[in-house]
Amino acid sequence: MTATPQAAKTILCFDYGTKSIGVAVGQSITQTANPLADLKAKDGIPDWDELKKLIDEWQPNLLLVGLPLNMDGSPSEIGVRAKKFANRLHGRFGLPFEMADERLSSFEAKGEIIQQTGSRDFKKNNVDSLAAKVILESWFVK
Repeated sequence: MTATPQAAKTILCFDYGTKSIGVAVGQSITQTANPLADLKAKDGIPDWDELKKLIDEWQPNLLLVGLPLNMDGSPSEIGVRAKKFANRLHGRFGLPFEMADERLSSFEAKGEIIQQTGSRDFKKNNVDSLAAKVILESWFVK
């Protein structure tokens, strides 16, 4: 008896921020992710039409939102806003979502940018979307 291959799932991951929201797309079979363009946000509110275009393009099975926690694991103020963002995503698009611990993802993303480019211009290098990639790939291995 052979094992039934598992269906590939597409996941869109978001690194929530008040000025910019990083986005990455990943696939469950390869457990890899790629950063997409950062979404601009005004006080944490994205352009919902831009977000809908991403969802229409990638047809994700799951939305993953990074949950910013304090280093001791306690909730953070921005974490409350990230949860609201996840709930709004679910309410608007009806897709299942999960929250994922994102501690040190931006730090890791900045290190990756410095290593690859030698630059500390994190705005030019989409650090938020690279952080979303880090969050998603970490989530895959859990």
